[in-house]
Amino acid sequence: MDYKKTKANTTAQTVNIIDYEKNTGNIYESIVVMAKRANQISAEMKEELDSKLAEFATSNDNLEEVFENREQIEISKFYERLPKPSLIAADEFLDDKIYIRRKVDEVKEKEEGEDKE
Repeated sequence: MDYKKTKANTTAQTVNIIDYEKNTGNIYESIVVMAKRANQISAEMKEELDSKLAEFATSNDNLEEVFENREQIEISKFYERLPKPSLIAADEFLDDKIYIRRKVDEVKEKEEGEDKE
């Protein structure tokens, strides 16, 4: 997903807690879903940032020479300005962009399939 085009807010906003109950029927389950999605987003963003910053890495470990690369600074500032992964996940959840797969449902489907055979 392209997080540069996300419409999530960069600051936290007050949301009616009942809105988080609509997809799962349980607020706590909704929070777990959003937390797992936020971890996925965070890992993807970190991997993308690391790959971009790897271009600027030097093998020289001399502390006396510190290079200021303008492009590297701009890339870092851009990622700092992006919304936090938790805010992106909450926005995706409220917009029904997250697919929720439950293990209980999968087990029931397997059992029903075995009973039919």
